[in-house]
Formats: sequence, C-alpha cells, structure tokens
Amino acid sequence: MHPMAELKEKLSGILEAIPAGSNIYYVDYPLHNNGGDMLIMKGTEKFFKDYGIRILARYNLFDFPEHLKPEPGSIFVLHGGGNFGDLYVHHQEIRERVVKQFPSHRIVVMPQTIYFSSEANYDRSAAVFNAHPDLHLFVRDQAGYELAKRKFNRCRVYLSPDMAHQLWPILPNTKEEKERLYFLRTDIEAGDQSFSADLDPQDCRDWDSLFTHAESRVTHHLTRFCRLDKKLGGSLPTRLFWYKYTDYLIDKAVRLFGSYREIHTSRLHGHILACLMDKPHVLIDNSYGKNSQYYRTWTYVFSKAKLVQEAPDEQIPVGII
Repeated sequence: MHPMAELKEKLSGILEAIPAGSNIYYVDYPLHNNGGDMLIMKGTEKFFKDYGIRILARYNLFDFPEHLKPEPGSIFVLHGGGNFGDLYVHHQEIRERVVKQFPSHRIVVMPQTIYFSSEANYDRSAAVFNAHPDLHLFVRDQAGYELAKRKFNRCRVYLSPDMAHQLWPILPNTKEEKERLYFLRTDIEAGDQSFSADLDPQDCRDWDSLFTHAESRVTHHLTRFCRLDKKLGGSLPTRLFWYKYTDYLIDKAVRLFGSYREIHTSRLHGHILACLMDKPHVLIDNSYGKNSQYYRTWTYVFSKAKLVQEAPDEQIPVGII
C-alpha cells in the first residue's frame, strides 16, 4: 500500500468519536485565502461523505448564530488545521464558545497542531475544554499529542494525520515544464527564509501570491455576505458559492504544482499537497517546528519527501536532517 493510502486509512480512527451515520454541525470551516485550510475542508467534507455522516448545518467564523438549538444527540465538529492556540485568537474563541455553550453535546476537534506562545494561555484554554464532559481532541503530531494528553487531562485526546489526506490521490492536470517551485510562507509563521532573496520571483509563490488580488477580493466580499446572512437567518447561498469557488482555487494550486518537477516549501499543506500528488519535494520548517513535527510523525515514510531545517544549497543534494 502506498504510504499516502495508509495515512488516509488512519483517518478512519476518527469514527471512534464521530461514528458513521452521525448527525453533526460543522463549525469554523475556513472562509479565507489559505489554500491549506481549503484542502483540509475538502478532505473533511469527503470524510463525511465517505462515512455517511449527515451535516445538519455548516458555519464559518462570520455566520455562527448567536442562539442555536441543536438537534438532540447531534455532534459539534470543529474544523482542524493549525490555528489551535493563541496565534489566531478568533478561531480559538469560537472553539471555546462552542465548548461552553453546548455542554450536553459531544464536541470533536478535528486534527490540529496546537501552539500557545504563553503557558498561561494554554492552561486557561485547557480549563475550558476540561470542563466539558464529552470532548474529543485530535492532534496532528506526536509532541503536541503528548503535551495535550497532560493539559487536556479530562478530554479524550487522539493522534491523527491531517484531514487533507482523505483526498488521496490527487492527479496532476498539467505537464511538468519547469524545474523547481519555491512555495514559501510570507506570514507570521515564516521561519528563516533569507535564501529566498536570491530566487527567481517567477518560481516563488505563497497562497497570497498564487491567488490574484481580484480572487482575494471575492473572498473578502463573501465574508461580508456571511455577516449579512447571519442577520437574515441563513437564507443566502453564500456557502454553496464558496465551496464551488474553492474548487477553482484548489485546482489552480494543483495546476501550479503539476507544472514543476520538484517543490520546495515551508507550507505544511504545500508539503501535503505534494504528497497527495506523489511529487518529489523538500520541506522547510516553519517558525515553531510545526512542519518538522508533522513530517517526523507521519510523512517521513514517503520517500519522495525530504526534510531540511533550512533551505538547501542549490549545489548540494538534499538530505534528511
């Protein structure tokens, strides 16, 4: 079995917390220009479909209702990713709000990387989660899992790959015509990428440069419609449009990756997308070790992926550190 097929199979462990056929509310699906979160969302939706999990409603950060009366026995499923902690406070706030607001319903946090810059913030958030009687937390890397088991000591804590692995395989839809793509972070999680100053800008991308200004504006306007939709009671087809639009944006990323023979990336989902496309690539760590922890937990088994802590010299063969 291909290593990526094995990781996809491991996701079935989530059925312990969300049994096949469950009724759920999917909360905090991404409505922003981060292709990694879009891949997670697509993988999550495919997981629901593959296992006959019925979605009663979907909510993003902007349209979650003030007063929701959930169906008895339903489960709240919180979107996975890398924003659990104190770097992205709005997403953490909506998670904690759901945990506090619905003590009679099972809460499941899909696979996350957990990062708190402050121990006090970690302890405060853990207290909120530990107060819930039926909370299930999936963590994406071994080190984070071990710490989470100690911090969230009244929750069920599991180790699981990222939800994007449910999309395996993604077939390239373009011909390889270029040599090397550098898909590098340009946000608060970027590590030491000083080497990028010497690269050809034509071969350098991040999500915010892959998607044009006009495409990003579409997302911005959709967030405004979601806020309006919240006031109108959910009558606008905003989510349907967004899901179709993200199909287009993800296809754009697949076409870009498919046009290169090799990928060098400091984006975790640049790495995961390259894995899903079965492409040779190099993974560079982010600012706090998220990428290397994930690689060492799961994707080290993929022979076409190599990890370096910093960008390799152009003349030196890439090895695993």
